[in-house]
Amino acid sequence: MPAGLIALSAVPVVAGAARLSQLTGGGPVTADSARYFATPLPVVAHIVAVTLFSLLGALQFAPALRRRAPRWHRVAGRLLVPAGLVTALSGLWMTLFYPHLPDDSALLVGVRLAVGGGMIVSIVLGFAAIRRRDIARHRAWMARGYALGMGAGTQVLTLVPWVVLTGAQPGPLPRALLMTAAWVINLAVAEWAVRRGPGTRKPGAPKPRAPKPGARQPVTRPV
Repeated sequence: MPAGLIALSAVPVVAGAARLSQLTGGGPVTADSARYFATPLPVVAHIVAVTLFSLLGALQFAPALRRRAPRWHRVAGRLLVPAGLVTALSGLWMTLFYPHLPDDSALLVGVRLAVGGGMIVSIVLGFAAIRRRDIARHRAWMARGYALGMGAGTQVLTLVPWVVLTGAQPGPLPRALLMTAAWVINLAVAEWAVRRGPGTRKPGAPKPRAPKPGARQPVTRPV
């Protein structure tokens, strides 16, 4: 899983590196990049934070690494929480205050705001859960937050087939729907992984009953 997530994160990482190179190199200034040159701090913060969040976050899904290096897992988590919050907050800022491109429909703007807000809520709930030592809820909420933060990687898988089949970029409505589909796919995969994880009770299965006070517990003997 970590290798697949790192491969998926290559899209935002490479795109972010190209954008930083463009900003530090002074151009070229295009219709798409003019807003970034006018106010570079939010996009630079977003690129640095999402790079850390995507790459370091992928390693958090390696069970062997968590078992063998629990201290590393905790230290990495302390970096991931602020990185994820900066990613979401800078994304919200850019959505609200950067001039919108012609293909940025009202639907896409609304979805981006919902995704950014959902990512913040997921990370905060995941952090609160680990403070209570609720590991199951911590893993579930952090997986959801990571899934929302990785939308750019999956959007390549939803947008490229459209371009290949039609030979043109999608218009405002198809673009909004295809980008939204990427976030939905990520959340669906995260929910599937959470519900099939170890220690998860299957839907419809009876809850285990707590033993009565003073009741003798059955003793299992080796055959």
